Amino acid sequence: MLEQIKFTTADIHKQTNNFKPEIGIILGTGLGGLVKEIKIEHSLPYEKIAHFPLSTVEGHSGKLIFGTLGGKKIVAMQGRFHYYEGYTMQEVTFPVRVMKFLGIKTLFLSNASGGVNPAFEVGEIMIINDHINLFPNPLIGRNDNELGTRFPEMSEAYDKALIHKAKEIAKRNNIKVSEGVYAGLTGPTLETPAEYNYMRAIGADAVGMSTVPEVIVARHMGLPCFAISICTDLGVPGKIEKTTHEDVQRVASTQEPKMTLIMKTLISEI
Repeated sequence: MLEQIKFTTADIHKQTNNFKPEIGIILGTGLGGLVKEIKIEHSLPYEKIAHFPLSTVEGHSGKLIFGTLGGKKIVAMQGRFHYYEGYTMQEVTFPVRVMKFLGIKTLFLSNASGGVNPAFEVGEIMIINDHINLFPNPLIGRNDNELGTRFPEMSEAYDKALIHKAKEIAKRNNIKVSEGVYAGLTGPTLETPAEYNYMRAIGADAVGMSTVPEVIVARHMGLPCFAISICTDLGVPGKIEKTTHEDVQRVASTQEPKMTLIMKTLISEI
């Protein structure tokens, strides 16, 4: 895998005139609009990048964007990869490895999720402060010490200083945000009422099908992480309704400007 990472990194450097980003961003379902705020210098479709998987999910456009956001050089994934698409966990997290080798120092992530906290409302913006991994761990297999330690420490998977700063930014801009635990499941089925109850019982505030593997791999490589989630539906007794992927995209897009403001300002202030 290390050879592929280095080959892909070299391929991207060649296509972007050796662009060196300091911030990496992964944009989830219905949240690709942050790209409109980026002063784009290069845009690479995934199919033009060596060894890159292809995004197959509606709402994930499939481009690697290079440019400037909040005064920082960034690389943004406009569309991520999921385990339920049939990719291995190593393929799902491969772009995070590549972004690290491109030079990023911090990773920002966003996603759409289902809220299981009874206090949440549809459209709740939740800053993730911890996670529960219900995926196969992406670090299973032979460890390469050039990528990270065999047993990475995960007591602060999500950077506390970035969380604190993001909450301050939200308060300054009168944006209501919550803080909570995100449970990562394989999907692609949305959860049953019993599964929602189980997620809440084990300590989750929201559930989704991404983010956790990417954060595990980022922390394996020593990258600080900040993640934010928009709860597009509720898995709370009495509030559960039939939900489609289109519903998820619609709710995510309505809350996206608030999330974008928080992310852009946070990036500018670190």
